[in-house]
Amino acid sequence: MTENGRTVTMREVAERAGVSVTTVSHVINDKPGVRIGAKTRSRVRQAVVDLGYRPNILAKNLVQGTSRFIGLVADSIATTPFAGQIIRGAQEEAWRHGRVLLVANTEADAAAEQNALAMMLEYQVSGILYSSWTHQALTLPPGLAEAEHVLVNCYAPGTGARAVVPDEVAGGRTATEMLIAQGHDRIAFLNTTSPSPAREGRLRGHREALVEAGLPLDDALVVDALPEQEGGYDAADRVLELGATAVFCHNDRVAMGLYDALRERGLRIPEDLSVVGFDNQEVIAGHLRPALSTVALPHYELGAAGIRVLLGEEEVAPGQQLRVDCPPIPRCSIAPR
Repeated sequence: MTENGRTVTMREVAERAGVSVTTVSHVINDKPGVRIGAKTRSRVRQAVVDLGYRPNILAKNLVQGTSRFIGLVADSIATTPFAGQIIRGAQEEAWRHGRVLLVANTEADAAAEQNALAMMLEYQVSGILYSSWTHQALTLPPGLAEAEHVLVNCYAPGTGARAVVPDEVAGGRTATEMLIAQGHDRIAFLNTTSPSPAREGRLRGHREALVEAGLPLDDALVVDALPEQEGGYDAADRVLELGATAVFCHNDRVAMGLYDALRERGLRIPEDLSVVGFDNQEVIAGHLRPALSTVALPHYELGAAGIRVLLGEEEVAPGQQLRVDCPPIPRCSIAPR
């Protein structure tokens, strides 16, 4: 830009350096195979500095057919505090590879989604991450197939799309093992009523942990509960009737409701009942009293891994999923049996 705000052109750089516009273009774009003397290159670069010339990146993208941009299209993760870590993970990993992340949050509006994808394609993005705030199966939107893409926290069966998702089975196993390690052998599981990979995967992991520890599988100890605070509150009497010494809750909101119900009954956590949650929603898990031991959904790593898969740093076959570990977050809600 000049002092009066006017954009400096490549022709002006050429005139300052005493060379052709083509030569300036070759030097600025570092075009391989072009023979330009060191002194000439130096004059062009000095003219660029003197005039404050900045190349038209969008025009360069159109010529090269790609860009340093990576798109991220999401339904509502930008407005979901704990899931917004997907964006941060993707952004920091993109920066590590010299890329810039373009983020579009659509709030699950189909028209906004199509506009966002069209914008990404116009900018010749080198790839698109398509993400959902809940782990779920979905139908790919029109237009996504026009660019390299990776699904994050979701998957599309039968499409050949690569996906990065949390390992729900391993997470369920980890949660139950946290209780078994403290000597608990009668563990209730408050599972969600909503069909989802989380409902199926966490239950499977829970059962695998029991079998591996030589403990019996008792279907009565698996209690359906709404995946909200009210679900945990309403399930408290059933848990106590079953004689459980510990409870694995489908998510931290369910655990919060269970806390409330036990407090009303004069029972203490973890002295009377040990509790483990899932998700690691900091606004809940870290601020309950006692602080809730839980298993974290790895949102940051989901975003970062999505970038690595998109750029070929991690290999995932078409139609396959990269499953990311859900780490334990021990706090104060588990006591030895």
